[in-house]
Amino acid sequence: MHQITIRPATTQDVEYLQQIGRHTFFETFGANNSAENMSAYLAEGFAREKLTAELQNPDSGFYFAELNHSVIGYLKVNTGPAQTEPQDADALEIERIYVLQDYHGQKVGQLLYDKALQLAAEAQARYVWLGVWEENPRAIRFYQKNGFVEFGRHVFTLGDDEQTDILMKRPLLDAW
Repeated sequence: MHQITIRPATTQDVEYLQQIGRHTFFETFGANNSAENMSAYLAEGFAREKLTAELQNPDSGFYFAELNHSVIGYLKVNTGPAQTEPQDADALEIERIYVLQDYHGQKVGQLLYDKALQLAAEAQARYVWLGVWEENPRAIRFYQKNGFVEFGRHVFTLGDDEQTDILMKRPLLDAW
């Protein structure tokens, strides 16, 4: 059995990021959304130009989970002004943790989450936060298991559908 590795993604990885992003987003949400809304979001949210700009943003970071040199999942984190909702300057946002369905249950999401905690420690963040779709119970349970609690809600627009995300956070002061 080969070991899963986590590595930073760079602008040279934009095509891999686009592929894994679209694939995992569709796997996760395709069955619960219209084809039109999914198509619109996948085209816009994972456009090469948008991903390239995000990869170049010094306040964002992408990390790939790889097995046998194949990308099987990824993480996106944001700090400072790159956060998708106004938060404290000493917070770290986990914007995305996505893993190919074939690798669910194999601790890949946990490895990516652990990487986010490592980055938060390096940044001396007071807390980690994220938004998770209210209709994604698997992800909600994962975050609750890892110490996250709800602190608010916001609207996430998928195509022309306004959906509700639960905002969750985990304090980290005790970690340092």
